[in-house]
Amino acid sequence: MDNTKRQFWLAWGWVAVLTLLLGVLALLQYRWIAEVSVAQRGWLQGNLEARLNLLSASFNQRIENAATALFPEPDKIRAMGREAAYAAQYLHWKQQQEPLFHRVALVAPSDGELKLWSLDVEPGEAAPAPWPAEWESLRDRLTLRWKGEAAPPEDPRSTDLLEWTRFDSAEPGKPEWLVAELNLDYVRNALLPELLERYIGERGRIGYDAEVTASGAPDRSIFRLAPTVVSRAAAPADASVLLLDVQPDPENAGRGPRAAAARGRWRLAVWDPKGTLEATVAKARRRNMGVSAGILVLIVAVVYALIRFSRERQRLADLQMSFVAAVSHDLRTPLAVIRTAAFNLRGRLANRPEQIDRYGKLIQAESEKLTALVEQVLQFAGANAGQAVRRREAVPVEALIEGSLGTGRAVLEDSGIEFERHVAPHLPPVLADKLAVQLALQNLVDNAVKYGTETHKWVGIFAGPVEDGQSPAVEIRVADHGPGIPLDEQQHVFDPFFRGRWAVQDQVRGAGLGLNLVKKIVEAHGGTVALRSEPMKGTEFVVRLPAAPAELQDEFSHTAD
Repeated sequence: MDNTKRQFWLAWGWVAVLTLLLGVLALLQYRWIAEVSVAQRGWLQGNLEARLNLLSASFNQRIENAATALFPEPDKIRAMGREAAYAAQYLHWKQQQEPLFHRVALVAPSDGELKLWSLDVEPGEAAPAPWPAEWESLRDRLTLRWKGEAAPPEDPRSTDLLEWTRFDSAEPGKPEWLVAELNLDYVRNALLPELLERYIGERGRIGYDAEVTASGAPDRSIFRLAPTVVSRAAAPADASVLLLDVQPDPENAGRGPRAAAARGRWRLAVWDPKGTLEATVAKARRRNMGVSAGILVLIVAVVYALIRFSRERQRLADLQMSFVAAVSHDLRTPLAVIRTAAFNLRGRLANRPEQIDRYGKLIQAESEKLTALVEQVLQFAGANAGQAVRRREAVPVEALIEGSLGTGRAVLEDSGIEFERHVAPHLPPVLADKLAVQLALQNLVDNAVKYGTETHKWVGIFAGPVEDGQSPAVEIRVADHGPGIPLDEQQHVFDPFFRGRWAVQDQVRGAGLGLNLVKKIVEAHGGTVALRSEPMKGTEFVVRLPAAPAELQDEFSHTAD
């Protein structure tokens, strides 16, 4: 007992240590996941910003290259004249460059004022043109700058009109401006989608919602990639970058454009359609936490299963030891009685006829008990080896019940037990191993006699058809009016080597194999066995066996005739 207790507390001590280690592991894993989530958010944010910076540089470079290509060489201006040189350069630009600009014009001083020459009226020509109404603020600013006066800031909403200053024209010291109006249709429908797909695209599609607004007037939307951006206007963007930050070309200094446009006129903002980066990282963190928790729960479940399995194996080992002790006792007792009776007969201690008859009956009874025990053990071993059923045949239910009683009928009558039997007429035969099913029913009857007749000496066996709409079957019930089986033991009565506490207390002989053998035999026939019992209201075992197929029933009826 002390060793068993020591093993018990040692096992639970290991469980406590393992539980503590799992708790520490869970805490550390939680902290690691939190740190990884913070690092992941920083990496995602930095990666997105880096890609947007590359997009901005590419966008601005495309604008700068297009603008640089509009300026003719100084020698060409001197040879052709300013207006003709710009017109010829613009014609060449239209044939070679992408249509980034909608309107292009040359602005230069003439007759005490700034005049405008349109470059896209006739191919290869420049013609004086009136200032468009939407360009009036630009004319006023350029005029003040030409006169050396302070110019007012640009209108933040006028972001698609760009100008470049050049001083190396045919008349040195006098400035001239190239004015270009962005082709917003092309920028919206071609340039921006192309760059977005290239730099923040995922698997051939743009993985973010995006919007371009005027940096000085955020309420002016220039480009929207998805309508969901409208609902995100008040939400902070996951990342943003300035666009239209046009710079002069260093290699073109002295002969190319000098940018006069404000830097970063547009702002590109992007949102993750699945939520903010914080929400995405939080979702990933929850997912990682869920996976980690699942792994920990799985570990706990495995440990619990191992402990439960070990305890069950220990319980089974204890039951097997009890079984060995019980079988040894049950074997020794009949053998001792037989040996004693034989010794008395051989020594002529019993010389009267009535004594010889009594000793003969005693030897016969003990031999039958010994034979029944050995047969039960052999049947149990065969059932565990998958040999619970051998040869099947169509057997009438009446014959099964009659065979299960056998010599036990005399025992019932001698002990004063009231035995009731009722078999419904016209029952179909069952396809069964006759000897195996008889043994199962005999075990049920023996159990009823052992445990159910202490207060009410009555045992009943009943057979009838099953009418539940399924395949034809026969139901055999073995009942008693005894004290019943406790509720906490009912789920174990079919376990091997199990014996109830009443049987142990009353020292009722048995090995705990009978009901387990009944279950194996019945299930091997495709049937079921169930228990119905209430405290002090008796016990009933219900065996349900499928009926024999119709062709075998017909053959059986002909044979019976």
